[in-house]
Amino acid sequence: MISYTGTLVPNICFKDGDYMKRDILHVDCNNFFASVESVYSPELRDIPFAVAGRKEERHGIILAKNELAKAYGVRTGEAVWEAKQKCPMLTTVEPHFDRYHKFSRLFKGICFEYTDLLESFGIDECWLDLTGNRRNPVEIAEEIRRRVKEEYGLTVSIGVSFNKIFAKLGSDMKKPDAVTVITEENFKEKIWKLPVENMLGVGRATMKKLKSRYIETIGELAETELSVLESWLGKWGEYLWIYANGLDSSPVMRFDAKTPPKSVSSGVTPYRDLENDRDVKILIYALSENIAMQLREHNLKCRTVSINIRDRNLSWITRQCSFSSSIADSSQLAETAFRLYKNACRSIIPVRSISVCASELVPYSEEVQLDFGGEAMQDQKKESINRAVDNLRKRFGYDTVRRAVVMQDKRLGMFNPKETGETAPVGFRPNI
Repeated sequence: MISYTGTLVPNICFKDGDYMKRDILHVDCNNFFASVESVYSPELRDIPFAVAGRKEERHGIILAKNELAKAYGVRTGEAVWEAKQKCPMLTTVEPHFDRYHKFSRLFKGICFEYTDLLESFGIDECWLDLTGNRRNPVEIAEEIRRRVKEEYGLTVSIGVSFNKIFAKLGSDMKKPDAVTVITEENFKEKIWKLPVENMLGVGRATMKKLKSRYIETIGELAETELSVLESWLGKWGEYLWIYANGLDSSPVMRFDAKTPPKSVSSGVTPYRDLENDRDVKILIYALSENIAMQLREHNLKCRTVSINIRDRNLSWITRQCSFSSSIADSSQLAETAFRLYKNACRSIIPVRSISVCASELVPYSEEVQLDFGGEAMQDQKKESINRAVDNLRKRFGYDTVRRAVVMQDKRLGMFNPKETGETAPVGFRPNI
């Protein structure tokens, strides 16, 4: 194992003073949405089909596809019309999220029988920590795979390894309905030849940076000098070097662990393009209202606000702004996001979709610098009003109280943005 003298501890744990290798599983349901739909409609199993959003609401993208559709090159995230060019006989069905949440609970219930160290990673994936279990982890993985298939009609791929990163890679390596084992002895042979973008934590932006410097595989990343990666990617370079060299020590959280989010975001593709500043403002205020409510639910404030705007050509523009003091008020969030749009993004009108994100989160109880102008007192009044609105929405529904600005176009602004919200947990770092 490569030596590492940084601040993060290597991938080991101790029991009574002795070294103990961890046994981590990553369980990933194959083609989850499509597989659940096949349980309810078995006739779909014999034809190429995909789960897709409603085209008339401009959500006509592929959310999941079965193996027959995949064989034609149908990809998750592409437009339905693109998919049907590849597979003219493709059948599409609308999503049923109540079914997916039900089956998520069912398959994770099986996993929970083996350990309470179960950390969800989305609706259809989870990690398990079986360290110390008397049974062989590969034997347990095979048993979970068989039970999920027999009891609920779903297939899963499972990675078995000594850390979370490699367990996740293992579950991606062989699909569907398979178990892949990655050990301290074979990880270089199995992992290092894979494309660098296959590793969790390497998103599009990082992949482009690495490939521009001829880092194509995970092995090439692992063998790059740590100081060089840090000069390219900052602290993130250290994390990726640790992951690639098998030194990840991030724990699997208990199923009931309450970890504060790392960021809170809300975004939507509206029913029509946003043609002017008024349209953009309506949507930004609707999204910011939800973000502020989510922050207060977690007793957090943010120091950074960012916007992501996509134009008709599906090109993204991202801008952000940081504050010297933290905020959690929807008006401040919206005004900041709208200012970012006006300063940098007005040229891309019309806008197809937009999202707002609050990050650099801090506890709500953080000390506030008192002032002589009464601003702190005004903030306390706003806080009281915001909490009162939150309580009304919890008791009587989100539509009970709405801002006047979103009422200017009810169809554009009167959706429930809470359904679009996403929180990123601290326990794992995002793909960037």
